[in-house]
Amino acid sequence: MDTYHVIGLMSGSSLDGLDIAYCRFGQLNGRWEFEIVYTDVAEYPNIWIPKFKSLPTNDAKALWETHAALGHYFGERVSDFINKYSLQGKVDLVASHGHTIFHFPGNRFTTQIGDGAAIAARAGVPVVCDFRTSDIANGGQGTPIVPIGDKLLFNDYKFCLNIGGIANISCKTKTGIVAFDICAANQVLNHFAQTQGKEYDAGGEIAQKGILNIEMLDRLNTLQFYKHSYPKSLDNSFSRDMVLPIMEEFSISVEDKMHTYVQHIAIQIAAHVNGIAARENISITARDKMLVTGGGAFNTFLIERMSTLGIDVEVPNEELVKFKEAVVIALMGVLRMRNEVNVLSSVTGASKDTVGGAVYLP
Repeated sequence: MDTYHVIGLMSGSSLDGLDIAYCRFGQLNGRWEFEIVYTDVAEYPNIWIPKFKSLPTNDAKALWETHAALGHYFGERVSDFINKYSLQGKVDLVASHGHTIFHFPGNRFTTQIGDGAAIAARAGVPVVCDFRTSDIANGGQGTPIVPIGDKLLFNDYKFCLNIGGIANISCKTKTGIVAFDICAANQVLNHFAQTQGKEYDAGGEIAQKGILNIEMLDRLNTLQFYKHSYPKSLDNSFSRDMVLPIMEEFSISVEDKMHTYVQHIAIQIAAHVNGIAARENISITARDKMLVTGGGAFNTFLIERMSTLGIDVEVPNEELVKFKEAVVIALMGVLRMRNEVNVLSSVTGASKDTVGGAVYLP
């Protein structure tokens, strides 16, 4: 099969909805090409947000009930999407990331809910999901998994930075590609924006009004995670258990807290870019390009703070910013069905590259 038509599903830690992208993939002279044909975001009804937030401390029955219910919800949204764009008979498969509840590779497990069998049953299309567990079983971090797309679809960029609930980065090196989580990002900024009655800080307007708190910045920058060498990854609990408690100690305005945290994100991105250069013995020049996607790419204040990187920071068109992860998940589904590597051990630290994903037929 030379061309694949796939729906990619991505539910991120920012809790801003289910990203749905219908993509066309093909190979030309051994190089993958793609087209984003249709996209949508299914915002979560109010009932889902507290469910997601409570699951890490809830019981096993609640976890598995929500896993099944979310799978049916995903399947319904896919079915609606297919009907909306008249895609009956034009979808080869659905690739679903699921929604992460636990991620503890040090304890050899990760949990993404959203039952693939339920998606397949509701949507009437084959489904690939559960992309991370094979890597973790082979000793890897299980994340980031998007760098396979950075390698195959975005090879013109030396760096690919995604600023979502968690910021992560990939880099093409002399020997391959490395990638890892940098810090909590929109999880923290959205938390404080919501205290001001806003879902998120559009354009960084709230943060830009604040002033820098040096003491808070220093405390944040000394968090132990930043001292670890890659491969490394973060669980969603990092912002709740490590970052927010520090910030809540300071009796300063929300604007000042958000301003300081934006500066913190920019500092950590720069520090980790320089860390890659030192460890991989590569030079960084103004000719090198960094592709920036995820919701944080729309935070112009944050993008401006990154100007000290000394490289070409590129924010692409709005559709790619929003749906890059869903596109890559779709590609990972294609690779799984072709029995080709879709999770890279150079990124995760696993003992080998893996072909990740469970397959469910309708």
